[in-house]
Amino acid sequence: MRCTHCGADIPEGMLICPDCRNEVQMVPDYNPLEDVLVREVRGSVEDATRPIRTDDIRRYRSGADQGSGNSTRVLSQGELERIRAERMGRTSSVRRGNTQGGRTQGEARRNTGNMRQSTGNLRQNTGNMRQSTGQMRSGTGAVRQNGVGSGRDAEEKRRQQAVRKKRAIKKRRRLVAGILLVLLVVLGGVGFVVYQNSYDGVVAKAYQAMQTGDYHASEKLFQRAIRKDAKKAEAYTGISKLYIQQKKEDEAEEMFLTAIDSQPENAALYQAAIQFYVDTKQVEQISGMLSGCSDAVLSKVSAYVSDMPEFSLEEGNYTEVQEVALTGDGKIYYTLDDSEPTTESIEYTEPILLEEGTTTIKTIAVNKKGIPSLTASRTYTIEIPIEDAPAVTPSTGQYSVPTQITIQVPEGYTAYYTIDGTTPSAASTPYTGPVDMPEGSTIFSAVLINDAGKMTQVTKRNYLLEYE
Repeated sequence: MRCTHCGADIPEGMLICPDCRNEVQMVPDYNPLEDVLVREVRGSVEDATRPIRTDDIRRYRSGADQGSGNSTRVLSQGELERIRAERMGRTSSVRRGNTQGGRTQGEARRNTGNMRQSTGNLRQNTGNMRQSTGQMRSGTGAVRQNGVGSGRDAEEKRRQQAVRKKRAIKKRRRLVAGILLVLLVVLGGVGFVVYQNSYDGVVAKAYQAMQTGDYHASEKLFQRAIRKDAKKAEAYTGISKLYIQQKKEDEAEEMFLTAIDSQPENAALYQAAIQFYVDTKQVEQISGMLSGCSDAVLSKVSAYVSDMPEFSLEEGNYTEVQEVALTGDGKIYYTLDDSEPTTESIEYTEPILLEEGTTTIKTIAVNKKGIPSLTASRTYTIEIPIEDAPAVTPSTGQYSVPTQITIQVPEGYTAYYTIDGTTPSAASTPYTGPVDMPEGSTIFSAVLINDAGKMTQVTKRNYLLEYE
């Protein structure tokens, strides 16, 4: 099927032309004007194309071909037109009373030409009418399609715009992705070169050399990293591990202490040194290293700080027996023999009793990480005063009546005595109350011994008891 508007081929089943987007005209529109035009044109054509009678042909031949009456041939178009012109001329002569019978054959031909021109004009008019009808149909189709066609055209236009937009977005994305890829490659290359010469890159290469056993190259690389940035601790840690593998712990410790002396506020160095002591099982050195640090450093390594225990009794001399309590974080260990305390020493569980004499207490506290504190030490001297020689009554003399001997015993002492002149001791007879003076001559000796076993001077009395 072809479109009546643009002449394009329309696939079967489609109702809209794919080219001009007009509706397919399935049934032609009826137009009464077309019938009128068709009848007029048909009448004119019938007059111009009516068959020529045999008599007209014979008459033409008799006048034109006198000598060839028996010959047979086909008349040309021009001859047929002349015959028609003659017939039209005769007809006109009859209608006018044959008054103009002498008009020439050229007029008849002109009449025929006029007729043909009229027929052409009619046909042209018919074509114009058909074109007008087509235009009217096109207009009608456009009017019919205004509602549906315009909506579909707008929808199709939006769809095409969306497709173009998606394609443009995809193209831009591919372009951006390509640019980003190139930038990533360039930046990756630059970054790799920069990293290889950076502090972290040099440290990484030093560790790689250490893993391969090239200790000399590894140490040089670590030293190179320290020269790049002496404040960072990673290179110091690397060197300490290198020294540990070579059994050079003393050199590693010296390296850390030297660096800390030059950077006393660098907490990162303290942390690295602490880890070195932990790795080498020298945690007892941590508290010593941290002693004297600033509060800013201690706050950053507080987990490793172990404070010394505190004493409840101030160091000094005392005249009475004392008790000392110890307090601190974690577990507390102490010694009383002037030796350095460790986790193998006496664990503190109750106050320490100070006996008479001089006692030195040394103690440490161990925090949750197992870091021992520095050793705290206190020395105490207990000197209990000795009483004078005990007072014994009666005094030395002669007595003639029964008499009792008494000893004054102060608190904290026990009295001991003898009556044979020997020096009393803790093994002698303890005094429990007044003693009857023996008859005859007696040397009474008495002494006081305190709870600590200390003995006073001896008091002696000479008695003579004679009854009258």
